[in-house]
Amino acid sequence: MKNVFFLILMTLFLQQCAQKKVDLTKQPQQTKMEDNTHANNPYYSRTDKTKLNVSNEEWKKILPPEVYAIAREANTEYPFTGKYNDFDEVGEYYCAVCGNHLFRSSSKFASTCGWPSFFEADKDGVIYKRDSSHGMERIEVLCKRCESHLGHVFNDGPPPTGTRFCMNSVSLDFQRDKK
Repeated sequence: MKNVFFLILMTLFLQQCAQKKVDLTKQPQQTKMEDNTHANNPYYSRTDKTKLNVSNEEWKKILPPEVYAIAREANTEYPFTGKYNDFDEVGEYYCAVCGNHLFRSSSKFASTCGWPSFFEADKDGVIYKRDSSHGMERIEVLCKRCESHLGHVFNDGPPPTGTRFCMNSVSLDFQRDKK
């Protein structure tokens, strides 16, 4: 009887933690800059560093549902489903919401945690916030320009920093280096 009660309790707990409003296992229809993914986003720029003050109501009109759910509502994509999890191209990573620079591919590593991981972020690209959700103490990583949720940072990464920036692929855009 205890086991049945425990299973019911765990099921309810996991349902509460899952809070996803969109299917985050599906890839967005357009995944490349050249596909005009940001054509309806007047705030997207890879050069403008001006701090944005845009309401979530406005972001909801502009962003694809999966990007809005993760970047603005701090949801998380399912592990091992993100387009950048097993990705090793050379280039730059930007915020999918505003275009702010976040990471260089040379700081990406295979962490096997299920999300793209980096040992170093652009210090002018991210900010940090305490996150006590889901009964855990973590450090949330946000875009410095638009304050969109990117993921979390942990202190179990490789040298030289010892940090692991565990990011959601949906929150990232990638630009390959020109050859």
